[in-house]
Amino acid sequence: MKKKNKKHKRRKIIWGILAFFIIWTIWSWVPVTERISLNLLGDSEEGVRIVLVTDLHSCYYGKNQNWLIKRIDKENPDIILMAGDIFDDKIGDKNTKILVEDLVNKYPCYYVTGNHEYWSNRADEMKDYMESVGVHVLAGDCETITIAGNTLDICGIDDPNDLTDKEWKDQLDAAYSKTDESHIRILVTHRPEKVDVYENYDFDLIVAGHAHAGQIRIPFINKGVYAPSQGFMAEYVSGLYTLSNGSNMVVSRGLARESTIAPRFFNHPEIVVIDIN
Repeated sequence: MKKKNKKHKRRKIIWGILAFFIIWTIWSWVPVTERISLNLLGDSEEGVRIVLVTDLHSCYYGKNQNWLIKRIDKENPDIILMAGDIFDDKIGDKNTKILVEDLVNKYPCYYVTGNHEYWSNRADEMKDYMESVGVHVLAGDCETITIAGNTLDICGIDDPNDLTDKEWKDQLDAAYSKTDESHIRILVTHRPEKVDVYENYDFDLIVAGHAHAGQIRIPFINKGVYAPSQGFMAEYVSGLYTLSNGSNMVVSRGLARESTIAPRFFNHPEIVVIDIN
């Protein structure tokens, strides 16, 4: 009788643990909005609001992507920055195109490639599509935009997946050479781990994705169990980092859900709202 009771208790504990993990994994699929504020303007100047979208991987966010679109519209951004892997190499383009075609009709949108665009062997096709609907595609380029009297230089570089180190660095040099130190200088890139390179430039803001917050994010210490290109205990996975040269780097956890093999854990998908004040 005692043995049966012990087995019954063990089963209850095991099922309880499994239920916890299942519920928490489902909860970790719910997107959130991360907010970051940067003081880069004078007291008399109006602010600029950026929404950062990364690593969508063409995942589904409700009929016509309404769940995600409403969340972005609610923030009333001045510009949208798309930092790579907006498309996927396995999931079709439908969800990405629905989102992009809605956003580009309301906000200036800037896009750089991620590694999955190159893995699809259709990166050029994807860039052509983005340009055809009005998205600014940045590949070693810099575009200047004025918002509420503030002048921003928005630079962007391709993912290094299909480039040599020299070609990737040449893109970064070419983009940076078009900036003005009196402007707010922004770099849109897919890779957060290239910190040792970014520290050689005076960008005010660098935005990136790619890491998926390590897929399983470790609470309290803000590290990821494993992130691509960073390995175990990945450091640059989520939120704001101040680099040694004073540049601010914001890394998004991204929006990937059904595209990933492992479930997200302690790691909600997110859009990031960056207020430059």
